[in-house]
Amino acid sequence: MLRKPTQIKAVLFDFDGTLTRPGTLDFTRIKAELGCPLDQPVLEFIQGLPTAVLRQKALRALDRFETAGAQNSRPNHGAEDLLSWLQEHDIRSGIISRNSLRSIKTALQNFKTIGPADFDLIVSRDDPLAPKPSPEGVLWACSQLGIAPGETMLVGDFVFDMEAGQRAGAVTVLIDNGSSAPSSPVSSDHNVSCLSEVPKLIRLGLPLAAGKLPNDMLEDFLDHIAIADPSVIVWPGVGEDTAAVKVGDQGVITLKSDPITFVTDAIGYYAVVINANDIATSGATPRWFLATLLFPPQTTPAEIRITMSELQAACRQWDITLCGGHTEITDAVTRPVVTGMLVGTVTRARLIDKRRIKPGDKVFVTKQVAVEGTAIVAQEFGDDLQHLGVSKNAIEQMRTFKKYLSIIPEAGIAARTRGVSAMHDITEGGIATALTELSIAGKHRIRVDLNTIPIFPETAKIGRLLGIDPLGLIASGSLLICCRAKDSQRLVQRIRQAGIEITCVGEVLSPGRGIEAFRKSRKVLWPSFDADELTRLFIT
Repeated sequence: MLRKPTQIKAVLFDFDGTLTRPGTLDFTRIKAELGCPLDQPVLEFIQGLPTAVLRQKALRALDRFETAGAQNSRPNHGAEDLLSWLQEHDIRSGIISRNSLRSIKTALQNFKTIGPADFDLIVSRDDPLAPKPSPEGVLWACSQLGIAPGETMLVGDFVFDMEAGQRAGAVTVLIDNGSSAPSSPVSSDHNVSCLSEVPKLIRLGLPLAAGKLPNDMLEDFLDHIAIADPSVIVWPGVGEDTAAVKVGDQGVITLKSDPITFVTDAIGYYAVVINANDIATSGATPRWFLATLLFPPQTTPAEIRITMSELQAACRQWDITLCGGHTEITDAVTRPVVTGMLVGTVTRARLIDKRRIKPGDKVFVTKQVAVEGTAIVAQEFGDDLQHLGVSKNAIEQMRTFKKYLSIIPEAGIAARTRGVSAMHDITEGGIATALTELSIAGKHRIRVDLNTIPIFPETAKIGRLLGIDPLGLIASGSLLICCRAKDSQRLVQRIRQAGIEITCVGEVLSPGRGIEAFRKSRKVLWPSFDADELTRLFIT
């Protein structure tokens, strides 16, 4: 982790061994030519020579040596990708090196996509105002970039770089380039083996977009959570809808907590259904519900009472007991937020665990995807849709889509059907995110035919009008089901007999992770969404 919550706005790089591959310059040869002891840095030796004539002669020899080495140098692994990533994220970059400017520019000629003009600053030993390595040099570079030292990262492969950066107040990153040699006692904020690890560190200090924490970050953070209790049999993970805890020999309770943040209409109903959906994906029966209600200042008691009534009515509908919770008015929120916590029960034998999926399992989706997003858009952005030519009747019709939000009926059918290996509720991030999560949780790759994914014409229309992709739109109400191929026809018949649509959209492949997408038999890129498409409407 970063030593403190720091937003990185600039990155300063050492050059040799950092942006270029290590070992390009063999300083033992130039030291022998100059008569420099092996344990003394070359520049410090030159500066200590007794006369200006000797110092100039030695510097000319060093320049020739560095330039020849620069001509044969190569970019370090990941250097160009990292520099491009910094540009994409509007993070300033600079070089702060003991090399001459000439040798730096010569070495950059061997880069394919990056040149001197791509850096906001290049500080070499030719700059007397920025001595290196020294904290004064780092501070001078930060002042030239207009970035505070605490918001600057210094990446280097040498102890002097780390010492100078830390004394200047910068965030320091030591790169060892995968060396297997024993590490030297170098103090730094972070250690990496290659430059490709640097964006991960920087992202920890970058502001996040609205929506769920990105799955790659969530997975990394969860990897550091140790579950020591042996009664926990399903633990936190990307794509896991619930936790599961063993109670006695055969009993299991499933646990779920989820907030409702997007909607203000029927928020109590949404809170119960969304949490109940996740409990149902485990094969469990939703039983006991707790709710934390947060309202902004100026909320009236009548509004709070309506929300509580919605919670109670939704709980009654699904035979859930509303046990309690907490209600608060706070300026920490600007619109109502309801966080539900639901407990379900199931026997160990009937618990649905995504780790049971196997190659050849068929992948199904129920109903039409993104009905929840469609209902929310119609409710919250009805005026915008009218201005874009959507009729009032059509908007009212889309608002009724919230009646499709429960997947409890089909999940119950699937849980009682032989051969069902996994279920996953499609929520924030849409079916694109849900299938990726299913792959990660199930530890298998999945083939998906994009042409088979069912989408209401109304959903497709608002997607075109508002510039959002239905595949990335919040989609509670649709359930992903994996089922053994030999049992899949029975599953389809039972769900259709209940009056619920079900469509086969893919197949489980070999162990691994990721989606192999096709459209009309042609392989295409699987869409990825950093945040739910709905969030883009709320922040514009």
